[in-house]
Formats: sequence, structure tokens, C-alpha cells
Amino acid sequence: MKIGIIGTGNVGCACAMAAVNRGSAREIVLVNRSRKTAEAVATDMRYGTPLGPKVDIVDGDYDDLKGAGIVLITVGVNEKTGGATDRNDPLGRLKLLDKNAEIYRDVVPRIVRAAPNAVLLVVSDPPDPLADIARETSPGVVVLSTGTYLDSQRFRVHLGKHFGADPAHVEAQVIGDHGTSQVFLWSSARIGGVPVAALLERHGERMELRHKLERDVRYANISIIEGHDASQYGIGIVSARIAEMVLNDERAVVPIGSYQKTFGVTLSLPSIVGRRGVIEVLEPEMSDEEREGLRNSADALNKALERVRKQPRTKVAASN
Repeated sequence: MKIGIIGTGNVGCACAMAAVNRGSAREIVLVNRSRKTAEAVATDMRYGTPLGPKVDIVDGDYDDLKGAGIVLITVGVNEKTGGATDRNDPLGRLKLLDKNAEIYRDVVPRIVRAAPNAVLLVVSDPPDPLADIARETSPGVVVLSTGTYLDSQRFRVHLGKHFGADPAHVEAQVIGDHGTSQVFLWSSARIGGVPVAALLERHGERMELRHKLERDVRYANISIIEGHDASQYGIGIVSARIAEMVLNDERAVVPIGSYQKTFGVTLSLPSIVGRRGVIEVLEPEMSDEEREGLRNSADALNKALERVRKQPRTKVAASN
């Protein structure tokens, strides 16, 4: 019951804080380029642990990841630093891929040497192609991407707010890429078993709400960054929840990123998640428009990967 977290920047700290508060694991190890920073973060959080579930949070080096069931990778250039905050830029988070791919090629082998049996969870942006970089860097390792799990929660929250319903009782998923080409499954979205499409038609606002809501969800990260510098807390909670699914072998069904042989790339589809990562992918029923959107999402990811594979590799220090 051990979680490793690589990187103690905004997102890494949010992941750690969520895991501590939720009691996601018995032990949490923080690894950072600057050991002093990891030590400070672990010490700060440790002072609050007597008030919550039993958790030991410590700083460490890569060797201290030994025995971890899952390792969350949060290192890399973030959206604000990398200039990925333009809503009109079709690349979106994919703009960060080139720099972060080099960081992953350096960091992932170190993780795998210390914890060869751990599931790797890619949290850094863009998570889907970085998961493929991790897989190619260390063949045989189990790699997940946080994918569209957070986007799906955002979709649920916005639908719940619009209809005055608790988001916990909204069934709605986003699939494909955690980025500008993500696909909203309106055809299967429901509130209390009632199709959202029927509710929208009843209110005579289907297309108007759809366009606004999709934009709000797709660019939620940018809206957050404009007010608070970093989008971190939502992804921190989502990442801790995924860690629990793996460590407890929950067999939970969520939209999460894993390698899809059919598309030749990592993207998100509803999947059964347990101790060894994705156990089974459950491809949902989709409208023709949604299915085409998924193909377009896969194409965008494949093009981004091909671009970064062709570029000369340079040594890049991990940014946290």
C-alpha cells in the first residue's frame, strides 16, 4: 500500500495532499529533483497526519520507490510556463509534448529500475502521448494516463449545476484525448436515468448549452490558470482516486487513458481498473458524430507522437 509521487510542484503537491487526506495508501514517498524541496513538503504534510487516516509521508530518492504499487509522475513543464494557455491554439496541451517527452525519457527508466512492478500513472500534460513515451522508453511496464477522468468530472459538475442536480448523480463521460480534441458522450449522458438530450430538448436549449458547456470543460484548465496560476486540485483528487483503484484492486469502471491497439495510441475509454492497471476496455455505444470525434482525437495524438519521435533528443533536466 505504497504510492510514489515524482515531482513536488503544484500538481505533485496536490496529488500528495489529496492522497494524505483520503488515506489512499499507508505510505507515500515524494521524489523531487531537489531532495530538500521534497523533504520540506513531506515534513509540512506530516505535521497534519495525526488528524486523519494513518499515513506515513516521506521524502526519498528513486531507490525508495521499491515496493510501490503505483507511481504518479507529475514532472514537466506546465501549461503556464510552456505557453499552452491560448484557447485559439488547436495544439492546446500538446504544445508541451516536445519538452516533457525528453524529461520522461530520463525519469521513467529510473522509476522502473527501482519499482519494476509498479503501475505508472502519467499526470503531466499532455498525459496521453506522454504515456506512450513512457511505454516506449520502458517496454513491458504498465502505464496509465489520467486521461479524461478529470474532464468527465468537470462534465458532470457543469451538467449538475445547470440542472440543479448533485453531480454525483450525473452520469456523463468524456473520452479520447485530454485536450482540445476530447469527445463528449452526450448520447449516453443521464441524470437520474433520464437522458440529458431529452432534458435539453424539453428546455429548448440543446445546441446553445452544448456549445457553452463543452467550451467551459475543454478550457477549464485555462480559466483556472488565469485566476490561480495552476490547475492542480482537481487533478490531485482524481490522481489519488486512481491510485486507490489500483492499490485496492477495485475493478472500478472509469474513463481512463491506456494504450488502445485499435487506434495505435493511448487515449481514454471506459475501462475496468485494478491492480495491474486496465483489465478490460468497455467501448461504449456512440453516435456517428461521437465515433468520428474519437477517430479524430486518435489522429491528433498520433500526429503529435510522430512529430516528437522524429526530433533529435537532447538531455533535459526534470522540471517540477
